[in-house]
Amino acid sequence: MRFILIAVSCLALVACSDLSEVGRAPAFTAPEEGFEHAALYRIPLPEETIAPGEESPASLWSAGQRSLLGDRRASKQGDILTVVIEIDDSAQISNSTARGRSGSVAMPGPSLFGIPQAIDRNLPGGLSLSEGASVQGTSDFSGSGTVSRNEQLTLRVASTVVERLPNGVLRIEGRQEVRVNHELRELLVTGFVRPEDISRKNEVGYDKIANARISYGGRGIISNVQQPRYGQQILEIVTPF
Repeated sequence: MRFILIAVSCLALVACSDLSEVGRAPAFTAPEEGFEHAALYRIPLPEETIAPGEESPASLWSAGQRSLLGDRRASKQGDILTVVIEIDDSAQISNSTARGRSGSVAMPGPSLFGIPQAIDRNLPGGLSLSEGASVQGTSDFSGSGTVSRNEQLTLRVASTVVERLPNGVLRIEGRQEVRVNHELRELLVTGFVRPEDISRKNEVGYDKIANARISYGGRGIISNVQQPRYGQQILEIVTPF
């Protein structure tokens, strides 16, 4: 009974959270919840300073990041770079397995020099040794599986350097949310990038991001309709068949 009450309470809380969004568009995620906000606000962006005897910002030969010939690629915490996601993958896998085994063992007694017949005459209750032992067994197994995937995704998202590791590798994080009517599309990118893999355009491809986590989805009325209800999901987990 206690388990039923707990389950009903959980379902009621979930239903209340859904009912609170009825008639409203999905809310954006607060910018303060990510590492990007901390990297941009808690740590001030570095400012270029000119030491005595160095070139002025108007000099064509200045090596500063903001100069005409300077390196404008992201290199430190708080810098922004563009992540280019161009995925065009396809895979087809087909496997089949078949296995069969059969065996039989028989130990009939009548052929043992007439000894079983002699014993049968002295056994009570009509017992007999006509069949000493007989065992038969069969086993069959057959399995097949096919996987076919085709994925295409082309996106660009601005990401922030949230941490520079001691070895120089940059940890980046990017979030993009676009709301159209009552449907919110979300794009999340996280991972680690080497500074030398960032192009002169301050861009990096997804295939050069180590430990990459790319999520592209959404939430809203259409996404809710496409998902099975909570009760159906619970039944599919609990039901053993």
